[in-house]
Amino acid sequence: MSNIYTRTGDKGTTALFGGSRVEKDSLKVEAYGTIDELISNIGAASSFIKDEELKAELADIQKKLFVLGAELASDEKGIKHLKEQIEQKDIDDLEKIIDKYMGKAGAFKGFVTPGKNTQSAMLHIARTVARRAERVIITLSKEGNVREDIRKYVNRLSDALYAMARFEEEK
Repeated sequence: MSNIYTRTGDKGTTALFGGSRVEKDSLKVEAYGTIDELISNIGAASSFIKDEELKAELADIQKKLFVLGAELASDEKGIKHLKEQIEQKDIDDLEKIIDKYMGKAGAFKGFVTPGKNTQSAMLHIARTVARRAERVIITLSKEGNVREDIRKYVNRLSDALYAMARFEEEK
């Protein structure tokens, strides 16, 4: 059985996919760490949701976020070895989800105070983490190369999570 600990990060650095090391408090680590947090929050939200179609869509989003996180956690060498990246089709899929759930939830009536039920509240928590991830990614993009599709995907994702939360509130 292999150990989960390697001791290689004991001095405050971590390895990127590709082999280079960065400080654990770097914006790159903050960005993919926030995506990891988002994946977990979506999983927590999904655990309360009964609608099987919505659960499946959330599971698909989690899979896409692993793809996105892998790119953020890669150096230039590692990116060349990735088998999948976020692309325009993934953004289009989120826009379809937004339209579908906003259509089911009804017209926007103003600000929503999260907490009507557990399902919507958990989706709103995930939405706020998505917004934070977007802010970190925008800051990271000022330091280096972050593809536009990544920025667009995370921007649309917070809207999709909002639409899903509204749907859960109105059920």
